[in-house]
Amino acid sequence: MSDTTSSRPYWASRWENKFDAALASVLRRRGWVPRVEPYTGYGLAPGEDATDDGWVRVLGRVVLAPAHRATARDRAAAGRGGRADDPTAVAESSAPTPRRLGRPRAEGPEPLRAVRGWRSFLTAQLPGAPVVITVDGTEHRVVADRGGYVDVVVPSRTDEGWHEVQVAPVGGPSVTAPVRVVGRQVRTGLVSDVDDTVMVTSLPRPLTAIWNLLVLHEDARRPVRGMADLYAEIDSLEDQLPVVYLSTNTWNGAAALRRFFAFHGFPAGPMLLTDWGPTNTGWFRSGREHKFHSLERLARELPHVRWILVGDDGQHDPLIYSRFAQMYPDHVRAVAIRQLSAGEQVLAHGAPGPTVQARAGMSAGAGASVPVVSAPDGARLRRALRSAGVLPDPRGHAGEAGPATMEP
Repeated sequence: MSDTTSSRPYWASRWENKFDAALASVLRRRGWVPRVEPYTGYGLAPGEDATDDGWVRVLGRVVLAPAHRATARDRAAAGRGGRADDPTAVAESSAPTPRRLGRPRAEGPEPLRAVRGWRSFLTAQLPGAPVVITVDGTEHRVVADRGGYVDVVVPSRTDEGWHEVQVAPVGGPSVTAPVRVVGRQVRTGLVSDVDDTVMVTSLPRPLTAIWNLLVLHEDARRPVRGMADLYAEIDSLEDQLPVVYLSTNTWNGAAALRRFFAFHGFPAGPMLLTDWGPTNTGWFRSGREHKFHSLERLARELPHVRWILVGDDGQHDPLIYSRFAQMYPDHVRAVAIRQLSAGEQVLAHGAPGPTVQARAGMSAGAGASVPVVSAPDGARLRRALRSAGVLPDPRGHAGEAGPATMEP
């Protein structure tokens, strides 16, 4: 969430800062109060050694809302386990239950909402807002960044599993932010792209992106065939297997994405998204750098986890994953790339085949110790991962990771 720093921020960033400050001043005079939109975070459980403390990464955004609306949201959230940011949410302790093999499809807390995507962008962030985070009874005072975002790591003695921490802006109501704490015995995790990997969106073609994000109803978005079943099988590899959704989607759409995952049977997990708009160095953030640096951070923070990386060949995922696997082979268990159809490729970047970067990433591979598989949908990716020894044999025999496997 933080920008690359510079001695003098980009001019568009300076103008955005002035606009946000002026808007916040006007809204405060009208009686608006700060509230927090919490996002799902993650953490590491403490070790057996008393000095080996755990931690949690708390994510959220401070925005302004009319006092009556913030109070109503807070009251309603209390009845749902404290989730003030999502009118369809339930307590994260009972939250989107991962769809295990042999069990009925998990249903979302409520059906997807028939609302236009642009509504999620009507926010008034509060830069530099003071925030109090309470974890294990200890208060931690932090300050939101220029976009109103809170992204901090605080100490924790919380055991593995789903938990909630209290987050309160000074002068506003307290809400609970869900965190997924990873145990130190866990050895496998899943990192997944979103657009055209689990959800058919045909991004990032500009006009299509505007239509999908600002105009299209939530309930009109479609899952990629077979991916929920694939993720259910991956989720069955270990108890408490962590799932992270890594995307260049904007944080404004986090609640809609969470509802989409729950409704279509994808396992719950933290999302690492981006903030659209000017940065300290230019008009837009680098999506490739966001994904690569997020993977590097996961490798540093959870060094005992080997990740199954899932993406698509519509843009840069093969190159990003290949680069990461070659630099950090001990942190990657496998790479799985969904092949887009010719039509999807045209919508994604204007040509009927993969981009030069995607072809370069696939041809470069991920090193001799990391299997790379590719297929058009989740069912064939499952078969490819089984052939590579990443997923257990359906007859009950688990194999070792094998060579790269491609499916037409």
